[in-house]
This record gives sequence, structure tokens and C-alpha cells, in this order.
Amino acid sequence: MEPDLFTAAAEDRQEKDPAGSPLAVRMRPRTLDEVVGQQHLLRPGAPLRRLVGEGAGGPAGASSVILWGPPGTGKTTLAYVVSQATNKRFVELSAITSGVKEVRAVIDGARRASGGYGKETVLFLDEIHRFSKAQQDSLLPAVENRWVTLVAATTENPYFSIISPLLSRSLLLTLEPLTDDDLRSLLRRAVGDERGLGGAVRLPEDAEAHLLRIAGGDARRALTALEAGAGSAIARGEQEVSLRTLEESVDRAAVTYDRDGDQHYDVASALIKSIRGSDVDAALHYLARMIEAGEDPRFIARRLMISASEDIGMADPTALQTAVAAAQAVALIGFPEARIALGQATVALALAPKSNAAYLAIDAALADVRAGHAGPVPPHLRDGHYKGAQKLGHARGYVYPHDVPGGIAQQQYAPDAVRGRRYYEPTRYGAEARYADVLERVRERLGRGGAPEGDGDSAGAADPAGDSGRQSGT
Repeated sequence: MEPDLFTAAAEDRQEKDPAGSPLAVRMRPRTLDEVVGQQHLLRPGAPLRRLVGEGAGGPAGASSVILWGPPGTGKTTLAYVVSQATNKRFVELSAITSGVKEVRAVIDGARRASGGYGKETVLFLDEIHRFSKAQQDSLLPAVENRWVTLVAATTENPYFSIISPLLSRSLLLTLEPLTDDDLRSLLRRAVGDERGLGGAVRLPEDAEAHLLRIAGGDARRALTALEAGAGSAIARGEQEVSLRTLEESVDRAAVTYDRDGDQHYDVASALIKSIRGSDVDAALHYLARMIEAGEDPRFIARRLMISASEDIGMADPTALQTAVAAAQAVALIGFPEARIALGQATVALALAPKSNAAYLAIDAALADVRAGHAGPVPPHLRDGHYKGAQKLGHARGYVYPHDVPGGIAQQQYAPDAVRGRRYYEPTRYGAEARYADVLERVRERLGRGGAPEGDGDSAGAADPAGDSGRQSGT
């Protein structure tokens, strides 16, 4: 009936036998200074500092705190540190396995502990977004009367998943994903700290890099994988957690991939060239390598959008829409689910008909402009809306296409320097075959049928077989 007694007993066992606890638990920070990452919440005077009574401002005075962020960013850790720093009981519940009955039991226990022992309680409620509105309502009396300090954690937008009365009584803190530097610091501390591995093994750079990749910004996942690898190494009598031992322990092969080096560009190039070559299976292989290596999904999405215009173009104009939709999905949902949208877009682009005609067209037009083939805009196309434009002859003689049967007015549009120059030469692949027929009829109506005018120097200004440069990874 007294949850604080069970909690105290569990903590006593952990102190007597720390080696029996998981590494992630043993390395749980005891003070805010030991927390890695989240510096925007931990600088002097920041909300968490004030919450535990640090700084000139004193305690923040909030009776409820909502921590919003992705998994493994330290939500449980911060709740525990708050309880330790304020010398309060710490009780943890999960909204997945608990309901109103369990919440009320904790609240009743908190009221007894406060009245009988003078001990206040921190209630950490994980996955609060899984509670229904009625279940969240049951927390309000305890929050309003400060029977508990509620620290609730959620991975979903609290403005959509948490009731307004609870939000209005809470301090909302947004946690950022941990960086590689944050996780590297944590891993090295775990290897050397007596609470962790105590220097029993070393962690080489290649094994450390693999841990950073598979962690995906999740501190708990990184420490769990390190513990598995270290356990195997120690059992074998090895002095270090080798990459091979780590791969065997976590059942994840290390992908040879440097996000800032040759592999980054080589694999990205192979992905785009496989899409261009319509080999969907090879394209998916390279996509998987990039995902598994921890490549930024936004970089992948950008490559796909470029490919949709450069290699598919008007052969399937919807390809760009598909790639843009995938990029938006990546921004909204992130990994791991974003892999599905990226995979769908990769399949669609690889199997789409291919044409680089639009890509060649804009580069040919740019080549003319850069070569000085521009010239003044024909007078009848110039702006005629301002006072005095008519005196200058601007817009005089312009034929409004909507007033002409067929909607195409036979008049000069291009400057004299490039008059008659053809940049866009459509293929007969996919949907572009229809556009080729349309373009032929349009040019006839414009009086530009037959062979193109000009010497053709700008035609083929872009090399269809060439790469678009190392910077783009293609």
C-alpha cells in the first residue's frame, strides 16, 4: 500500500548490487551537470535549473512538467534527476500498462507520504499521449493541489495529444535529438566510469562509430548495444570491444560508409545512377545502405527530387510530385517510418520512363545566356501598365492569345539574338511522346516549324552521359 517502501527497497538493492542493473540504468545521471545534450534546457537560468531550485529565480513553481521529444533523448532521466535534486520520492508509471486505478493509488500514496513523512513525490508518467481524455482528467486534482510533481513524457505533439487544462498548468519542455557528439561523450563515460564498465575493455574508433550509427540518436539504444558488445568481449577474454565482436553481439553488420567522405558520394551516386538505369533492385540496395549507415534522410530526399527532374522529367511529370511528397513525409515523420516513403519514391522513380530533355533544355538556354546571347525583350512583350509606356511603344502590337482561335498567337516571343533557337527537344518516351506531338503543333502555329534556326552551338550544352558533379552526389 506504500509504494515509497517498494521504491526505496528497489533503490537499496540497486546501490548494493549496481552490477546487476542494466548499463543504461547504472549510467543514469544523478545531477543535471551529468546530463548529455539538451543544453538549451540546462544552461544557467534555464527552466530545468529553476525547476530544481538552482539560480537566482529559485524554483520554477510549476506543478507539472511535460517533456516532449523523440525516444532515447533523456525524458525518464530528467524526471529522475529532478526527483533526486529536489529530494523527492520518484514513482514511475507507463500509460501503456497503467490506468486511472494505478494513478489514483500513486496519488493516494503521495498524499500519505507528504502528510506522514513530509516527503513529496515526483510522478513520472511515460507515454502520456496514450491516456484518454478521461484518464488525463484524473491527473488534474493532483496537479492543481500539488500532491505530486507530475513529469509527463510524450513523443507526440502535446498540443494534439494532451488536454488543454493539463497543458495550461504545465511547463512544456521540448527535447532535441542527441547528436553524435552527445552520444560519443556518453559512450566514453560509460566505458571508463566505475558505474559503467570501469575500464574493463576499450572501445576502438570503428566500433564506436558503428554504435553511433545504430543508435540513431537514442542514448538507451547506444548503451544497450555497448553493454552487449562488452559482455561478449569480456567473456572471450578480449581487451577491447572489436567491431567484429560488436557486430556479432547486436546482429547488425557495420556498413562501410563515411557521411563526410568518398562513401557518402559514391553510394549516393550509385543510387541515382541505378534509378536512371531503371534497375529498381540496385536502387533499393543503395537506399538501404544509406539508411542503415545513418544517412540524413533529408539528403536522400533531395537526391530523389533532383533525379525526378533530371532523369525523368516530362516522360512522367508526376515523378517530381512523388519525390516532393516523399521529402515532405520525411520531414513530418522521420525515421524509421520515413524509410517507407523513401522506398516508395525510389521504386516509382526507377520504374518511370526516362527523359533528360527538360534538363538539357534549361542548360542549353543557360549556355546561350552565359555566352551573351540575350538581347532586349521585344517591344510588344514589354510591360505596358505604367504611365508613359505607350509613348515608348511598349506592349504596342501585342496579340492577346486568349483572343485568338486555338489560343496561340503567331508573334515573336524570343529576343532577336536567340529567335528560332530550340532548347527543348522532347523524346518519345512515356508521357513526353504526347508533349512532343503538342509541341510540334504549337511550333507550326507559331510559324516555327521545320528545322531549327541558328547555328546550334548551344544544343547539347549539357552532357547527357556526364555527372552533375561531386557536390550533388550523382
